[in-house]
Amino acid sequence: MKKTTNKNQAKEPKNSAAPPISRLRRDLGTVESYAALIGILIGAGIFKVTSDAWRLTGPSVILGYAVLMPAILATSVPYAAFISTLGGFRLAFIGAWLKIIAYVGAGAYLASALADYIIELTGRRFSGPLVHQSLAVGSLFFFYVIHLVGVRWFGRIQVGMCVLLGLSIVVLVIPGLFAIHPANYSPFVTHGVNGFALSLVPIFFSYAGFESLAQTAGETKDSTRRLPLVFLRGISATAIIFILMSVVAFGVLPGTRLGASSAPMTEVASVYLPWGAAAFVTLGAIMAITTSLNPTLIVPSRMSLIFVEDGLTPRWLGVVNPRTATPVRALTLNMLACLILLVSHQLALALNIAVFALVLLCFLHSLTFLMLPRRNPRLYGEITIGLPVWLQRGAALLSVFSMGILIVVQVANDLKTLTTTSFGERVDTHSLTSLELAVTWSIVGAGLYVLARWMRKREDSRAS
Repeated sequence: MKKTTNKNQAKEPKNSAAPPISRLRRDLGTVESYAALIGILIGAGIFKVTSDAWRLTGPSVILGYAVLMPAILATSVPYAAFISTLGGFRLAFIGAWLKIIAYVGAGAYLASALADYIIELTGRRFSGPLVHQSLAVGSLFFFYVIHLVGVRWFGRIQVGMCVLLGLSIVVLVIPGLFAIHPANYSPFVTHGVNGFALSLVPIFFSYAGFESLAQTAGETKDSTRRLPLVFLRGISATAIIFILMSVVAFGVLPGTRLGASSAPMTEVASVYLPWGAAAFVTLGAIMAITTSLNPTLIVPSRMSLIFVEDGLTPRWLGVVNPRTATPVRALTLNMLACLILLVSHQLALALNIAVFALVLLCFLHSLTFLMLPRRNPRLYGEITIGLPVWLQRGAALLSVFSMGILIVVQVANDLKTLTTTSFGERVDTHSLTSLELAVTWSIVGAGLYVLARWMRKREDSRAS
C-alpha cells in the first residue's frame, strides 16, 4: 500500500473523467504535530483504562506502563524510518484494513469515555443511559463537524486542548506525589503472571495511536524531516507521564476504589486537591479524551485515499472537498461505523478490536521493515532517519517479539471465551470477541478488494 503522497496533490487517476482523488493541504506545523501525537496518546488510556487494567493485575499497572515503554519506542522506530522516505511504501491490504477497524473501535470507546467524564464534571446532576448516549453521540458529531471545516481547524483546536491537558497533569501529579500512601501498592501483583500479561492488552491502548501521525504526513509541512523526531520525542515524553500518573493514582487511592470508578483520575484528585482544582483535573481528563478522539477521526478517512490511489476501493470514496480539502465521504462513513458500535453498546468489543488490530498492525509493520532490504532495496535506501542501522533493526526485532506476545495473549483469551460461551450469550452480554469482528471485517475487506479490482479493470478496458 502507498502512503498518502507528500506532494500537495496526488496523481490523477488514469480515467480523466473520474473525480479528483486527493487534494490535501499542508496546514499542520511542528506544534500541531506534537499536539496530535501527545493528544492521542494521553487520552482514555491513562484517564479511563487504568481502572480496567487494575482489575486484572492490581497496582502492577505501573510496571505494565514501564514494560511496554521500550516495546512502543521500538515499534515507533520502523514508523519513523518509513516516514523519512519520500516515495512512501507498500503495506499488505489486510494491515491497512485492520487499521481502519482499529480506529473505528477506538472512536466509539473514546466517545463513551468522554461522556463518563462530562457527567462527572457536572457532579452527576445529569446522568443515566440516555444522557450518556446523547453525550457520546454528540461528541462524535462535534468532531465530525470540525473535520468537515478543514484540517487547519483540527490542528488549532488540538493545540488548545493539549495546553489545558498539560496544565491539568501538572496540577494532578506534582501535589499527588506528596499524598502517596506506600501501603496502597501492596499486594503489587494481585493475580499473578497471567493477570499481569492480560493487563498489558488494555494498557497498550494507552500507547495505541502513535502511528496515526503518519496519516497527517500529506498535510504536514516538511513531513519527512519533522515527523520522525516528533514520533520518538513525543512517545518518550508520554511514557514518562503515564508512569508518573499511575504512580500517583495507585499510591493515593486503594485499587478497589479506583477499579469501581468511571472517572478514576477525578477520584484521585478529589483526595488531596480543593474542589476547584479537582474539577480542573476532570476538565483535563475531558481534554485528554477529546485530544484522542479528534485525531482518531483522521486515520480511516485518510486511509481511504490510499485505497483509492491503489485501486482497492471505488473512486467516489476518495473525493476530497475542493474548498475544505476534506475527504467528506470517507469521513462520514467512518463516523457512521463508530456510531454503530456505540449505539449497539459493544464498547468492550470496541476496545478489544482497537487493541487487537493495532497490535497486529504493529507486528506486521515491524516485520515488513525487517524484510525491506531484500523485498524493496530501493525504498530501503531512501530511509534517512538519523539512527544507526543496527539500532533500527534491533528495535524492529524487539517490536516483533513484543507485539507477538500481546497477540498470543489476546488470541488465547478470545479462544477461551469462544469455547466457554455461545454466540447468543456473547451477544446478550455485549462480549463478542475481537477475533470474531476481525474475521468478519477481513471478509468484508476481501469482498471490497475484489469488487474494486473488477471495477478498475472494467474502467481501464473502456478507456482503451
